[in-house]
Amino acid sequence: MIDVKKNVLPLPSLKNLLAFIEVASSGSINNAAEVLNITSSAVSHQIAALESFIGKKLFIRSGKGVTLTLIGESYLKEISGPLNIIGRATQKVMSDIHHEHLRVHSSPSFGLLWLMKRLDKFRQAWPDIQLNLTCSYENVQFARDNVDIDIRHGFSAWPTLNVRTIKNEKMIVLAAPDYLARHPISSPAALVTCDLINSEVTLIGWNAWFSWHGVEYKNKSFVFSFDRSYMSFEAACMNTGFILESNLLAQDYINSGKLVPVFDEQYAMPVNSHHLVIPHANEKKEKIACFLQWLEQELHKDGFHL
Repeated sequence: MIDVKKNVLPLPSLKNLLAFIEVASSGSINNAAEVLNITSSAVSHQIAALESFIGKKLFIRSGKGVTLTLIGESYLKEISGPLNIIGRATQKVMSDIHHEHLRVHSSPSFGLLWLMKRLDKFRQAWPDIQLNLTCSYENVQFARDNVDIDIRHGFSAWPTLNVRTIKNEKMIVLAAPDYLARHPISSPAALVTCDLINSEVTLIGWNAWFSWHGVEYKNKSFVFSFDRSYMSFEAACMNTGFILESNLLAQDYINSGKLVPVFDEQYAMPVNSHHLVIPHANEKKEKIACFLQWLEQELHKDGFHL
């Protein structure tokens, strides 16, 4: 264990040092203030505090600006190297993925139906990253909720964040194979009199889908209505009716044969409803890059991409 109390040396405030370096670099207190995003008087106060701490003058002030004294030049040379070392060490620790926790928040249906079923693949690809997944329909506050990535469902409306939308998602009609065999459908119009299951949270509902295909549909009552897509999928698997759902969320149901698309591609309705939302401060973190790379690969296997 390192004894930090041994050989304690005089250490000035880091803010004062940064102000000193910026003023020395620009030769101007005003320019340094702009770079540091503080007032000129605050910069002057920090320089004065550093000179008081050291007990030496570091700058010569004149009408043309400020210039370093001989002591100031020597001090700048001595501290620049160690500060760079501290910066590189800090960056290395921030980007180190070993024993990292990656905290992902997701809309419930995407988290349950798509992401969770593939988490073991991520663990095998990146065993040093522990992924923590939470699900809800609330938009999280990244700092308050300690979240790295938020996978949101809805219309993209987050201009201050980095948003990556999952492309090639479409709304399609699905049914269990046995149910479709007993209720063959040849056109969208034929669905009007059928038992339909409604997902309340999807961006495109039955009314919009029928309208898209030029079919009159007057708010017929549904056999079931759910506020979670995974409930609609399970109800369809139980041979209770037709659902209108995302082809992205339906992938595992289709691949396993539990559900089948009722129509071909011409009746699929494009939608951009799932988005990866990331604070700009998180973009350069290696654990984020690893997750995005893996997610892109998994999406590509099913015909989707970021």
